[in-house]
Amino acid sequence: MVEPSRTSAQAPVEDPGPNDPTNNFVTCIHQVRVEEIFCHVTVTWAKTMISHTLYITVENPTGGSATTSTATGAGNEEEENHYTCKIDLKTWQFWGKKGLKTFRVAEKRFDVFWDLRAAKFSSRPEPDSSYYVAMVSSGEMVLLLGDQRDEAVKRTKSRICLEGTMLVHKKEIVYAKKCFCTKMALGRNGEHSIMIEASLTGPCDPEMWIVVDGRESIRVPNLHWRFRGNDTIIIDEIPVQILWDVHGWLYNNGSNDGVGIFAFRRVPEDEGNGSSEEEAAALVEFCHFVYACRI
Repeated sequence: MVEPSRTSAQAPVEDPGPNDPTNNFVTCIHQVRVEEIFCHVTVTWAKTMISHTLYITVENPTGGSATTSTATGAGNEEEENHYTCKIDLKTWQFWGKKGLKTFRVAEKRFDVFWDLRAAKFSSRPEPDSSYYVAMVSSGEMVLLLGDQRDEAVKRTKSRICLEGTMLVHKKEIVYAKKCFCTKMALGRNGEHSIMIEASLTGPCDPEMWIVVDGRESIRVPNLHWRFRGNDTIIIDEIPVQILWDVHGWLYNNGSNDGVGIFAFRRVPEDEGNGSSEEEAAALVEFCHFVYACRI
């Protein structure tokens, strides 16, 4: 299974590879509207044995070269058509987990505010709760991450303008022995809990289950013959295509470390189903990749 290609503006840093067990990452690509121009913002939470970093990359809305200005509290990287803001989360300084970074892309000013002082983390590199990361341009908050909405508005003194903002791509790595759990915004009603469970040893043939919100949605027996495949399920009345490649689970030759690859993609809805064009476009775009690494 081949992952869709991305432009350099959408790939600010090289994602930690799923073959390296010290790496853990989540990458999200958001479409945002800055004034009347749409652009992509890529957010990557990356964690290794020695580092924990947040990368935020803004694509040049006009396609020209980017100009930048420096600020304290975060590193920065500048390339031809995008700007990457690097925030170190593994700092010993309590006040270092709250900051502001200002830069320009195609003469448009962007301010990134963050407060991770009270953030609660689990085994995943991205926080679970009690934080915010907000991006402001032209006095409008065009991107908001986290659950501290009121705190973000108060600090940025900006007007929330998330019209046109949507998540179009997500990629993550999940480690487990047999049950891989994550959450996905696949339907109309927010995030759904996804569990991928596999039984690869024992007297029976290897098999796999995909469970959505506690209900079994797909069962794949005889994985020796069906280690690659796809199926479609319905979530919130939206068709979702699931593709899998678990060859690495069954025939690990030392080069892939037992990695299974899954893609969850919204299927375009049939015409005449009553959905508006804007709603249908927002639902079609999203695709979620999961690297399931057995440990």
